[in-house]
Amino acid sequence: MNEAFLQHVWKHRLFLNDELKTTDGQQVEVIHPGQVNSDAGPDFFNARIKLNGTLWAGNVEIHTQASDWNRHGHETDAAYNNVVLHVVRKSDQKIRNERGELVPALELNYPAQLELNYQELLQSDQWIACADRFHEVDFMVLQIRFHALMVERLQEKTKAVTDRLQQNKNDWNETFYQFLARNFGMKINAVPFELLAQALPLQVLAKHKNNLFQLEALLFGTAGLLNEQLLGDDYFLALRKEYAFLYKKYQLKPIEAHIWKFLRLRPVNFPTIRLAQFAALIHQSSALFSSLIELERLQDIRRLFQVQASEYWDTHYRFNKESSKRKKLLGDATFQNLIINTVVPFLFVYGEYHNQQALKDRALTFLEQIPAEANSIVSNWEKLGVEVRSAFDSQALIQLKNCYCNPKKCLNCHFGAKLINQAAASGNKMTDE
Repeated sequence: MNEAFLQHVWKHRLFLNDELKTTDGQQVEVIHPGQVNSDAGPDFFNARIKLNGTLWAGNVEIHTQASDWNRHGHETDAAYNNVVLHVVRKSDQKIRNERGELVPALELNYPAQLELNYQELLQSDQWIACADRFHEVDFMVLQIRFHALMVERLQEKTKAVTDRLQQNKNDWNETFYQFLARNFGMKINAVPFELLAQALPLQVLAKHKNNLFQLEALLFGTAGLLNEQLLGDDYFLALRKEYAFLYKKYQLKPIEAHIWKFLRLRPVNFPTIRLAQFAALIHQSSALFSSLIELERLQDIRRLFQVQASEYWDTHYRFNKESSKRKKLLGDATFQNLIINTVVPFLFVYGEYHNQQALKDRALTFLEQIPAEANSIVSNWEKLGVEVRSAFDSQALIQLKNCYCNPKKCLNCHFGAKLINQAAASGNKMTDE
């Protein structure tokens, strides 16, 4: 059995408590198992253990075998000198700390059913390990857990934003622009859009924000899409001519055109349309990120994103290929995607960065006002009976699936842990009781 399982047993006091003794015969009473340490060092801090009636306060280290202590190099690490109890499944040798002192060892015994429950989940090949027993979940408790999952999901995105912010010398506008561009590409063209934003700084676009034609020339040219063919219609040739001038002026380095994906996309999602809409957004907005920070209502933000591609794109999806006339508006689905994947994370990160709880709360509120995403993960949760009411719920469920269910981290999952802990014969629903 692995250490993660033994740590779970110790943390939740699931071991058999009768006549606990160390391997050298000392009576053991666990007053407090300690606090989990997720960093380097002993597994549990600040435990309180009585050995033969004497209270010890210190740390606890857990291994499957006692000899793992030496295999992990703890005998030469002073950080382990304050370990008051070595908890193991099997004590195959005596161990000493860096000071040469013997460390008391306790062989951990627990109900066999716990291990069977855990192995059953690990070996499951269902969509989620507990799918056949998910009906036992108290869905009210699940809804309560959504908030913790959602905050966790947003906090995971914090590092990516802060890392990029550092690269951009704490320029929030430039950093937001780069993330917004990435999400304009949706999943399939996210990388090309991100590379484009890095190759074409916001400050260059800002100098031409009042001229939509020049913005398109800069974006399409740096995207490499004006070099795909020598000849074309008047608009294509005019853009290329304009870009030739801007390219030299700003010493731009276009990205490769071949990385843009058109196959298996609806024409309205072609990167050419997205780029034209992105140009329109920059053209009509001023200090976009600063404006978003100030707006408290989602409908006001929607007005900021009410853009459509320029007139040329009314009759085109790609350069030099006419199509039936249709205005290329930024639709609700795209707007909602941008809110979920760009605006909300940035509001949350900015609020955390500047200690503004109101912004973090606003970000979560926006998710509650947006419909749930329609994807395979959400639909499979719905098949299990989960009511997905908003993007807040769907994002929380995506976090649960990707970060707990997929890697089989059932011990770290509120519901998986309850399944492991309960007796096999128990028919009780999983609750917080």
